Amino acid sequence: MANHDKRPISPFMLGQTYRLQITSTMSLLHRASGVLLAFAAFGFSWWIMSIALGGSYAECATAVTSSLLGKIALFVVSLSLMYHLFNGIRHLAWDAGFGFKIPQVYASGYTVLALTMVSTIIIWCVAMSGGAA
Repeated sequence: MANHDKRPISPFMLGQTYRLQITSTMSLLHRASGVLLAFAAFGFSWWIMSIALGGSYAECATAVTSSLLGKIALFVVSLSLMYHLFNGIRHLAWDAGFGFKIPQVYASGYTVLALTMVSTIIIWCVAMSGGAA
């Protein structure tokens, strides 16, 4: 049996055969953030309906979103939204044929991560200060 016959077939053997890189990590995070945002749409729909119905429904929605667990969930959703937005813009640049050289790929990846963190922090600073008024 030749040496190449002993190699694993699956590309999903990260750590054993393949080294995790920023490109693969960001690809996985982009997919995960998209799935999370799809589920968050159901939560957003529930919140909108609760506010529209008013009364005890609105009180329940307010209690959920102002609880510690609710704020953590909202933070994760806003982080996912910003990441998905900026990484989506990065993908649009790739679709247009820009940024395929390895240094550009890494630079754009780190830029997406930085913009995600900065924009999420700004959103939460504004939200926690009572709005942009």
